[in-house]
Amino acid sequence: MEERKNRPQKRYTPTRNYSAERRQTSERKFIIGRQPLLESFGTDTNIEKILIQKNAEGDGLNEIKNAAREHNIPVQYVPIEKLNGMTKANHQGVLAYISNVKYMDLQEVIDFVVGKGETPLFVMLDGVTDVRNIGAISRSIHCCGAQALIIPDKGVGALNEEAFKSSAGALEHIQVVRVNSLLKAIDSLHLNGIQVFTSEMRADKNVHELDLSIPSCIIMGDEGRGVTPYLAKAADYFFKIPMATNFDSFNVSVAAGIVLYEAMKQRMFPAK
Repeated sequence: MEERKNRPQKRYTPTRNYSAERRQTSERKFIIGRQPLLESFGTDTNIEKILIQKNAEGDGLNEIKNAAREHNIPVQYVPIEKLNGMTKANHQGVLAYISNVKYMDLQEVIDFVVGKGETPLFVMLDGVTDVRNIGAISRSIHCCGAQALIIPDKGVGALNEEAFKSSAGALEHIQVVRVNSLLKAIDSLHLNGIQVFTSEMRADKNVHELDLSIPSCIIMGDEGRGVTPYLAKAADYFFKIPMATNFDSFNVSVAAGIVLYEAMKQRMFPAK
């Protein structure tokens, strides 16, 4: 695929961070009730997902839904029995998971990386739901000097305790960006002169033939379906990872590690 022309740089407005009162359970941390959740939007709590009782009405609900849209926080509508089973407190039809991860704004991360004098190297996940794979990919991101992991707000494995364990703590050392549209995220990458690469088994180029020393984002897709066609169409380059046998394919975390290692090698040991 031919290289696209660089787009002009895009300015950004820093986003608010989140924080809030935390209520500990044996496994997850929650914000319980409408007012505590509303107050959390003005602080630095990292909210993973909001559960709202089906057919719930009353004060504060519209404000919660609007704030969730503003901050790209997924909302799930559930029966009251689910909420009652999660807490004995007066939840008022609302409960939110607190994330272990601090989610960042994409443009803010790009400007931070460029401001440090580094060349962007990001990974975008499309449909990767196994949290152990996400953790392993995060570990490779950190080990290979990439700076950020980009995930959608839906259709991806939760960055929970198991993901942190699989990452060996690497998730604490990389920037994690959550977006409501991967396609819009690709547009933002292009506006900042970052080229987008995606794997395709029928591609003409092998991964080692790419120039990954340029500002880059690599899309990794679900092992079964691959990268969603409309995202692949928006990419700048296709590549394949050669194999010695005709076996199915590499595991997605292994494939990500191979590509990231190639990018690291090109950047640390440029060809003379």
